[in-house]
Amino acid sequence: MEHDPKYQTGEPDGPADVADGVIISPDTYREDRIPPGQSRTRKWPVLQWGPIPEIPVEEWTFEVTGLVEQPLKFTWDEYRSLPRIKVFSDFHCVTRWSRLGNVWEGVAVSELISRARIKPEAKFVIAMGNDDGWTTNMPLADFLQSDVLLADMHDGEPINFEHGGPVRLVVPRLYAWKSAKWCRSLAFLDHDEPGLWEQQGYHNHGDPWTEERFGSDQLPPGWNEEENLAI
Repeated sequence: MEHDPKYQTGEPDGPADVADGVIISPDTYREDRIPPGQSRTRKWPVLQWGPIPEIPVEEWTFEVTGLVEQPLKFTWDEYRSLPRIKVFSDFHCVTRWSRLGNVWEGVAVSELISRARIKPEAKFVIAMGNDDGWTTNMPLADFLQSDVLLADMHDGEPINFEHGGPVRLVVPRLYAWKSAKWCRSLAFLDHDEPGLWEQQGYHNHGDPWTEERFGSDQLPPGWNEEENLAI
């Protein structure tokens, strides 16, 4: 697997292996870090809805809108000038693979919130991607955790287009579809609006530890258990 720089050859790092100053996602302290129904992958599989958008950084922008006192819009250079953090976390895909011991780098959502000043009536956030109208939703209680960030680096390298670059949202404590790839905006609302996959049958919340995969016994369109296993 020498041709794949993301392939993990040994045991995954744990919190004790993390450098000082890196935020550690609390789920990495679990004795068993793999949620029910999941298998560890040593790769970093690529799964997406539709074509992969390739957005040059000179054309990239990011917005914060909705119930905020100060709407925000960043160019790439403005985004890169913001204070940065690193987060150590595991990553759980609803298609039953988990990649353990990731180090993400980017901008904490708390930094954006402090600048935008969310209004008290805001209770939910909608993340929007550049891929065919992609959206995903979550309560602020999940979004405001210290390990949630907009990431442009993964394991010391820029996130490529296949994995959601130049910037993707990372929400480590929920299934990975909530970590919107190619993220272009956040909108704060006083009500919930199920996102694209949630409307197609995925669970509205997405907790991997309670297997909140689907909203009912009906599998989403196109789901194939064997094809979606990627270990």
